[in-house]
Amino acid sequence: MTASDMHRQTDHPLVVAISSRALFDLDESHEVFESQGLEAYATYQLSHENDCLNPGVAFQLVKKLLALNHEGMTHQGVEVILISRNSADSGLRIFNSIEHHGLDIERAVFTNGQSPFRYMQAIGTDLFLSAHAEDVRQTLEAGFAAAAILPGAPDRRGEKQLRIAFDGDAVLFSDEAEKVYQSEGLEVFADSERQRADTPLPDGPFKSLMQALQRIQSAYPIENNPIRTALVTARSAPAHKRVILTLRKWGVRIDEALFLGGREKGPFLAAFGADIFFDDQRVHCESASRHVATGHVLNGVRNN
Repeated sequence: MTASDMHRQTDHPLVVAISSRALFDLDESHEVFESQGLEAYATYQLSHENDCLNPGVAFQLVKKLLALNHEGMTHQGVEVILISRNSADSGLRIFNSIEHHGLDIERAVFTNGQSPFRYMQAIGTDLFLSAHAEDVRQTLEAGFAAAAILPGAPDRRGEKQLRIAFDGDAVLFSDEAEKVYQSEGLEVFADSERQRADTPLPDGPFKSLMQALQRIQSAYPIENNPIRTALVTARSAPAHKRVILTLRKWGVRIDEALFLGGREKGPFLAAFGADIFFDDQRVHCESASRHVATGHVLNGVRNN
């Protein structure tokens, strides 16, 4: 049982922890940090304290998550918590920007340069989004869903419905099958998945997040639901059957399933209208990030 699963046993809100660089466009100030160091960065942030930051890659995702909280809701709700490597002093600009954009974010953790992963259990994190790859890796190793936000996604504003897409192996499921593919090739992988079709795939780091989203979805009718999910995987027949039966065993409903057999994922994610897509393979993430907000899940054999 993962740390996130232990948290899920109680009736808490869906908790999303997000870094300031995932929420807002901090490229300019981060460049100051990279070129001149922490002291110059802090001075820069203080001198621009009242200059509100523009939305970042995950901004629209956060707005849609917070919109799930409304009067009369019958689900556990959603809480977004700011996680920042800033100090509280230099981080005041971020809270000013949160207030300016009308985001209902009240809690924050400022670590002044230290990794925040040690606070994930105390926060009760269901998902951590960050631009800092090592923080993501440590959070995944601690048993929580986490992804490194990639730059470059367009700003999607039109659709009110929250749309989230997941890869399968090493994301929703473990990398067990992917290891077979990597070590023994496609033919052996396909034969193994055919023979084990009735054996559920082991849990991946995003299973508990998928279940938490399902609990919110279950508070609404299927035909008029504020959340829509998709599985977008490089698998194809006959390897699709084990995936379908695993989700059935978990009691999880995926609204759309795309078995692409190695096709480029980006155009399909654009057609789905994903607010975010999670994948463990860098090549798929780079394709997706040209179309939608993308989180690289630094988990499994592809990221060793």
